[in-house]
Amino acid sequence: MPTSQVLAIHMKSKFSIVFLLFRFLKSRGRRFLLTVYNRLSHQTDRGQRSNAIVVGKLSSFIALENALKSERPCKFRVVGFLDVSGKIKCRKINGLPVFNFSDDFDSILKSRRLKSVIVSDEDIDLENKEKLIDIALKNEVQVFKASGLTNRNGIPEIRSNIKRYRIEDLLERNPLISNNVALSHGLKGKTILVTGAAGSIGSEIVRQILKFQPSKVVLLDQAETPMHSLLLGLLELNTGPEIISVLADIRDKAVLTTVFADYQPDIVYHAAAYKHVPMMESNPAQAIFTNVLGTKNLADLAVEFGVSKFVMVSTDKAVNPGNVMGASKRIAEKYVQSLQRHLFRADQLTTRFITTRFGNVLGSNGSVLPLFSKQIENGGPVTITHPDIIRYFMTIHEACQLVLEAGKMGFGGEIFIFDMGKPVKIVDLAIKMIKLAGLIPEKNIEIQFTGLRPGEKLFEELTNVNSKTLPTYHEKITIFQDQIEDYDSIHTKINELIDLSSSLNGFEIVKKMKEILPEFKSKNSDFQRIDEAELKKAS
Repeated sequence: MPTSQVLAIHMKSKFSIVFLLFRFLKSRGRRFLLTVYNRLSHQTDRGQRSNAIVVGKLSSFIALENALKSERPCKFRVVGFLDVSGKIKCRKINGLPVFNFSDDFDSILKSRRLKSVIVSDEDIDLENKEKLIDIALKNEVQVFKASGLTNRNGIPEIRSNIKRYRIEDLLERNPLISNNVALSHGLKGKTILVTGAAGSIGSEIVRQILKFQPSKVVLLDQAETPMHSLLLGLLELNTGPEIISVLADIRDKAVLTTVFADYQPDIVYHAAAYKHVPMMESNPAQAIFTNVLGTKNLADLAVEFGVSKFVMVSTDKAVNPGNVMGASKRIAEKYVQSLQRHLFRADQLTTRFITTRFGNVLGSNGSVLPLFSKQIENGGPVTITHPDIIRYFMTIHEACQLVLEAGKMGFGGEIFIFDMGKPVKIVDLAIKMIKLAGLIPEKNIEIQFTGLRPGEKLFEELTNVNSKTLPTYHEKITIFQDQIEDYDSIHTKINELIDLSSSLNGFEIVKKMKEILPEFKSKNSDFQRIDEAELKKAS
């Protein structure tokens, strides 16, 4: 065969190989190159990736696995799925095992050498979520939540929604179901005054009220900077009702009189108060001036100007008070209750006085959660007053929703108590927060016990031991049945207490408070000497 012919055949076969290679690259090359790239890039960060299991339903599995695989650097290696629906019959998805939610999760964590659990947050109920997270944290496995997943989400959006759980996510409860039609009927077109409007409770009450189309909302607070911040936030919402801000102190009756005269409120939500227990233990006169005199000023003006409803925010610390703050709030409760009955008996009832009582609110100003978060962020130590201290918690949103609900249902004179759920041991709370941050208590973050603060009790009560409660149509609200004092008697005693407070003599002020409230027994405080002296006198 001539050389030219051999050369032509050789060139033709070489061209055929190139052509076939070109066709392969065109049809499958992109996928092939992507696979090679993924494997190479995965090998570069293999040491940094942690074995993870995805918890949720089928649609969440696919979306989350794809999002996690595409992340660079790749932090998670998905090694399985945990089905919470109970509807997936297949044993594998994308070559990865599917476990049933009823399986032993503790064993799954250990057998798969899991370091991370990623939960599709909307796919799992609160009870099972808590159970699953508790097991994960016990095994020093990090827990992440993926929220807001929809079929429309792209991979970048899904990745950005994968975050560590916060303790607030675990302490939240099932959402309340409120009769918004009835609430709207009670608030629509009304002028509403909110005291303490710039505080954590007051500001949330304002935000919720605005949804029901009042004609005017008057914000009253003495704190300039928080009030300014609140106003900026409300202006962004562009809600429609007229919003008026008033910088004023509820202790100043002359200024309050002008406010009531100018704006003629239909409803008052009274959230202004001094609330920090150790601070009030050191300043009993200020507790009286704000919590007692301030409430009295507002209540008297509500009657004078024909306010239809006066809703007061109180505290569980008013029950069998062990500190000045709780006692001052209990005296304020007694005043509005006695005033309600006095007006009813005199056939002069224009204002219905309603009291709401609940415990600690998650994330409120000065609460333990922001403090613990900051301490953990700074590397510790986390400081707790006592290893056995327990508290009730609810979210700000839930607390304020119940305040509005109680205000709607109240006929006047009631003290409404909110279902606070199970009490939480503060040391357990701190340990869980440290673990949720991916750290180990006592190894990465030290826990220090500092001793009970002045006026602090180990646990708070929601009712007195011998008291009775009545149910309402709302499962989370009950009515506390209380003995209402004679108005003339309590009015005289409170005026004497206010006059005495001008002396700033702490012991004399607290002694007078104990005369008004025989159940007020000071805890971990210098004022215990008053109780001891009374015991000696009685014996």
